[in-house]
This record gives sequence, C-alpha cells and structure tokens, in this order.
Amino acid sequence: MASETVGDAGSRHRQDDDARDRHAPPRADAPDGRSARAAERPRERDNEPDRGRGDGDKPHRRWPLYILAAVVLLAIIAGTVYWLLTRGLESTDDAYTDGNAIAFAAKVSGYVTELHIDDNTFVHAGDLLLKIDPRDYITARDQARASLSLARAQLSSSQVDLDIARVRVPATLQQAKAQLEQAKANQAQAERDYRRQRAVDPRATTQTSVDQATAQMQTTNAAVANADAQVQIASLVQQNIQAAEDTVRQREAQVAQAEANLAQAEVNLSYTTLTAPADGTITRRNVDLGTFVQAGQQVFYIVRPEVWVTANFKETQLADMKPGDSVSMSVDAYPNLALHGHVDSIQEGSGARFSAFPAENATGNFVKIVRRVPVKIIIDSGLDNRHGLPLGISVVPTVTVR
Repeated sequence: MASETVGDAGSRHRQDDDARDRHAPPRADAPDGRSARAAERPRERDNEPDRGRGDGDKPHRRWPLYILAAVVLLAIIAGTVYWLLTRGLESTDDAYTDGNAIAFAAKVSGYVTELHIDDNTFVHAGDLLLKIDPRDYITARDQARASLSLARAQLSSSQVDLDIARVRVPATLQQAKAQLEQAKANQAQAERDYRRQRAVDPRATTQTSVDQATAQMQTTNAAVANADAQVQIASLVQQNIQAAEDTVRQREAQVAQAEANLAQAEVNLSYTTLTAPADGTITRRNVDLGTFVQAGQQVFYIVRPEVWVTANFKETQLADMKPGDSVSMSVDAYPNLALHGHVDSIQEGSGARFSAFPAENATGNFVKIVRRVPVKIIIDSGLDNRHGLPLGISVVPTVTVR
C-alpha cells in the first residue's frame, strides 16, 4: 500500500508539472511558441553521445583516398604505355613540302606575239609556251649568212694565192740568179773593153770610144748590183710561202668566226620560241600577250610534279635516325591525307651553318641553342594522283627510328 501511495504521488506530481507547462506562458527564446522544456529536450538529445554509431563510418571517409590512388595508378599505367609506344618515334612540326621549281626566263628581248599558257596550267615537255617577235633575229641571221659567204670566198682566193706562191717564189729566185749571171757577164765584157781602150795608143782611138767603154763598164756594174739585190729578195722563198700560208689561216679563222656568228644568230632566232623543258605546272606567271620582255627577265616558274618533304629535326633527335627509316606524315592542308615514306638523306650541316649570316659564337656572350638539321624524306605512298602537293605547306612527319 505504501509503495502504491508513493507511485500515485509521483504520478500526480508529473501530471501537475505537465499541467503547469501547458498553462505557463511561452518563453521568448523557445521556437514556435514551444515551452522551454520542450525546447531543451532536443538539445539534450543532441548532446547525448551517439551510442548507435561507432567505427562503422570510417570506411566511408576512406573512399576519396581510394579514388585518388586509382587515378594515380591509371596515370602511371597510361604514361608507361605512351612511353613504350613512342620511344622509337621522332617527330617535328618544322617540316615543309619541297620540290624543283624551274625559273623560266627569256633569253632574247622582244614583244610577245603568242601566248599559249595561263596561271596554274599543267604543261608537258616540248609544249609551246610563248613566242617572241622573230623579225629582228631573222635579219641578223641573214646578215651572218652573207658574212660567211664572203669569208669563204676570201679563203678560197687565199688558197689559190698559196698554190701560186709555192710555184712562183722558187722560179723568181732562179730568174734572179740568171739575171745576176747575165749582168756579171756584161760586166766582164765591159771591163775588157774599158781596159782595151786604155791600153791602146791614144792616137789609135778616140776619146769618145774611151768614154763609151767607161760608161758601159759603170752600167754593167750597176746591173750586177741590181741583179744581186734581186737574188737576195727572191731567196726568201720559205718566208714568202709562209706568208701565203698565214693568209690562208687568217681567212680560215674569218670563216670560223662567220660560222659562229651565223650559229649565234640561229640560236637567238630559236630563242624566240619558248617550249617547256619538262613536265610541270605554270606558277607565278608575269607575262601577257604584247608584253615586251628583256633578255634574262623571269616570266614564270615551272613546278615539277616530284615532291618530297624537308623536315628540320633537332640535333638531339638524330642519334638513331638513318637513311631508310620509315616515316608517316600528316599534312595540315589535307587532314584526311595519310602519307608514308622513308628518310632519303640527312644534310651534312645544320641550317644555321649554311645561312646567309652564320652565327659567330667565338666572340661575345654564348647562349647554347639547339640546332636543326634538314632531313630529306621521300614520299612512297598515300599521295593523291589527282593533284600534287603545293610546295612549302606544313607537314608533320614521324620517323620510326627503332
């Protein structure tokens, strides 16, 4: 009974407290008009230790670490695979298409009378490209032909003179010798007559006879001297023949010169017709119908169909590179074009070594710069036959060095 009474009393006390709480005015700090006791109960529950949760939440906190480790592992695997796939490859974006561009220039001056080409026209070897007015060069050729005919006539005349000299010069010497002998004979006769007139008694001859003998002797002496001089002149037989032979050679040289002038005139005339020296495409045409072109003036380029790639690799990329290595190439202008080729040759010297103004590192401050070396790459396959590659466009080659 006592226990029941205590329990009933406790129950009554709790009921009275609840009734007071219900009838008491709400506190200002209680949210939503709740009683202070009702507001303190949740706070007490929040301060109580969470006996239901323990170490079970720790695995959830470790998930970011697991994800980070997985990302790092994947990055290491990807880097290793990339290194294994690219360790035997050398690539550069400093590469351009290259080829032969023939600079075509006029060799003679004149007005363009015919034009058979246009911009970017493909021509074959031997095709007629243009013509220059040939009339001045036809006249020069005819003059050269006339000069050659005159030189040949003079040569023929000098050859005849040589034949005559070879016969006449020795005969003239013999004739001069004969005249000298005759003059000497006349001189001897005149001397005998003179001595006879001087030896006789003056009474047996006349002064006139003596004077005539004296004059005759003097005349024969002069004739002998003259004949002797003629013999000396005629004795230059070899020299006279040599002079005639020299004249022939001179005429031959004149003929050769005239032939050369004629050949030059014919060549100049042929230069008035310009034909294609090889297959290719007309590029940078700067001539038109009626244009006056000067000798040596460049009129257009002929770009040959053969194209290769000149790649400027760094000097640090050449250790394992050699002719014959396989190359794959991509062209910026044609993204869908995949080219394949091989290394043809490596230039014996960097581009800086053969520049117009080579670097001078022996003076001043030195800063090391990685040099680039041109490498010639031949295109083996992948090129579209419908059109070639323009010269100077960008290419990205990748050389397999291992």
